[in-house]
Amino acid sequence: MNFQPRYASSESPDPVQAVAEFAEQIGHDEIETIIFFCSPDYDLEALGRALKSTFSCPCIGCTSSGHIGTEGFQHSGLLGLGLGGGFRARTFMIHPLVEYTAVITDIAETIHRDSQERPNLHRFGLLLVDGLSMAEERLVANLYQQIGNVPIVGGSAGDDLRFEKSYVYDGNGHFVSDAAVFAVIETSSPVATFKIQHFEPSDVELIITEADAEKRLIFEINGEPAAQIYAESLGLTVDELTPTVFSRNPLVLSFGDEPYVRSIQKMNDDLSLTCYCAIEEGLIVSIGIAEDPIQTFSQAFDKVREIIPEPAVIIGCDCILRRLQFEKEGLEQQIGEIMVQNKVVGFSTYGEQYNGLHVNQTFTGVAIGG
Repeated sequence: MNFQPRYASSESPDPVQAVAEFAEQIGHDEIETIIFFCSPDYDLEALGRALKSTFSCPCIGCTSSGHIGTEGFQHSGLLGLGLGGGFRARTFMIHPLVEYTAVITDIAETIHRDSQERPNLHRFGLLLVDGLSMAEERLVANLYQQIGNVPIVGGSAGDDLRFEKSYVYDGNGHFVSDAAVFAVIETSSPVATFKIQHFEPSDVELIITEADAEKRLIFEINGEPAAQIYAESLGLTVDELTPTVFSRNPLVLSFGDEPYVRSIQKMNDDLSLTCYCAIEEGLIVSIGIAEDPIQTFSQAFDKVREIIPEPAVIIGCDCILRRLQFEKEGLEQQIGEIMVQNKVVGFSTYGEQYNGLHVNQTFTGVAIGG
């Protein structure tokens, strides 16, 4: 195996020029799959036409709230990589998202057939979803359940924190909302999927006693107004709850020994809590305890290298809430340097997918060996 990804980026605000610069760096020889992330500020119709007319291979991408590239965090433009050397991607569009059931059945049948025909290849799924659809939980859970032994990582498309419209690329020249693109990538190179978060569950346990999972609302915790109990568990009053408090004290679910973060977006007038992920009634959650993000991040990549000693690239989906925290605490450059050292290419997301779960304040990724 001699896999070397091709990296490309452009800061040009002109979509045609950006794609031209991107294509010049990527090249066309032996490139079989392109993964990209772009600023929502582009004229997306023009960007889509340029991508369609320039590349004949599958292109997988979405709008973001910033990118991660060879120089660390990048705030705008077009960024991505080309995969060659034996990579094969099957891409599936799910649009509109309410029709995911029938599409997932077709996806599962295709993957099972491919696995039987090429049993010696490694596979992983990359799922990019409209980050404002509030549909990630059902989608990724059903996908993971039906496709079988294929790990999934992914992220929810963003729009630079405007929370108006986010888009995925349909592979045919158009950016669409209320949609997801799922790519199953086959390769002879070794792969390893993983997640990183710097929160661990505390000893403070809370029971969700009333919630609307569809709307990601928690009405009651321990039988009382949700915001009141959450504030009391932190030694605060509801008047002291702020976005900073929420970001530093997320809710954490534990499945076995693995923690999964559920972030709180805001408190509502009725003292309910709106979350970035669905939380169902009856679940037991805890208040997350923050660990050192630099140390946690470095140690996590060290563990990845125990499986893939020299990754050729790591495709990463990193929550925008993490990036905002890093910026506020002056850690953005240090975190960016760790990503550069570990060859991360990816984007800042509105939520992350990991196997059958949708999570927040998490980095999900796949390391691909050279």
